[in-house]
Amino acid sequence: MFMFTKLCRHVVVAVASLATAYSAGAIAAGQTSYAGIGRASTAAEIKAWDIDVRPDFTGLPPGSGTVANGQKIWDAKCESCHGTFGESNAVFTPIAGGVSASDMGKGRTATLARPDFPQRSTLMKLAQVSTLWDYINRAMPWNAPKSLSVDEVYAVTAYVLHLGDIVPADFVLSEQTIRDVQSRLPNRDGMQLYASLWDVRGKGDVKNVRCMQNCPQQMTQLSAIPDFARNQHGNLAEQNRFIGPVRGTDTTKPPRLLPVAMPATTVAPPPAVVRLASGGPSARELAQKYTCSACHQSDRKLVGPSYAEIAAKYQGKEAAEALLMAKVRSGGSGVWGSNVMPPNAGISDEDLRALVRWSLSGGN
Repeated sequence: MFMFTKLCRHVVVAVASLATAYSAGAIAAGQTSYAGIGRASTAAEIKAWDIDVRPDFTGLPPGSGTVANGQKIWDAKCESCHGTFGESNAVFTPIAGGVSASDMGKGRTATLARPDFPQRSTLMKLAQVSTLWDYINRAMPWNAPKSLSVDEVYAVTAYVLHLGDIVPADFVLSEQTIRDVQSRLPNRDGMQLYASLWDVRGKGDVKNVRCMQNCPQQMTQLSAIPDFARNQHGNLAEQNRFIGPVRGTDTTKPPRLLPVAMPATTVAPPPAVVRLASGGPSARELAQKYTCSACHQSDRKLVGPSYAEIAAKYQGKEAAEALLMAKVRSGGSGVWGSNVMPPNAGISDEDLRALVRWSLSGGN
């Protein structure tokens, strides 16, 4: 994951650099618009894209954060998914664990070579501390990415590093001290570079041409698993992680024909929406805005229960709306299993009420 993330950043930086050079040349030539294309990018627009932090710490903003402050932020915004000490695998794989002082001296995590070790934690695999800082800055917390300030990102990163005994409890992480941390990462020498992926001057290995013409307007999908092989390795539906949209087929049952396309002349009706009384966004749009849809779907379980299951559970119960509003606001676990829902203190009462009513309607 980290290598792919770094590759994506290099691609973005390369594109941004080309755009900068092209725009600067165009502006110098007096061009402000182009037929069928648009206009030159402004410096502010290019800067908004160029937000990566590279392995040499180029792009790292000034700031600082203590381990102690990082623990406070962690307890409030991170613990619900990752555990108090970064050890939880209830939602994602553990953040901490599996590293030793010996690894810090050698620069390679020994447990990565052990087939009997149960989990691959983040600190076991991390080769560049800039990746950890950058990922927290871009993507965390899960339900409110990019909501942390620069100093808060430094603090949380410091606490994560402390969980792995990479920095002491009184450590202050900053744009200066982070360079010293790199030399202590347990797996700092563990990254492998593939020139064909990293060299932007290399020639692509894909020549894409249109391969389908005159396609039928109605198609069906049939399981590609032959009868003799179905369920040979157990039920695939039970072997996928419950994070994300990917699901394995239920190989304990016979294959089914599934319609996957409609005639081009048929337009599917839009889904029903619940709108606020003020005429604001629909509840479905609010679910996207507050990332509810990352864990909940209308008709199937993801990380949390489906809206249909929620509606069935609370059907006919008095004060269901107030009860669910309190649960969503405070977060927690136990009602639907061990998976944790993070607290949602930033949702307004009006938006929260619309989301809860929509949930109680089954997400319709």
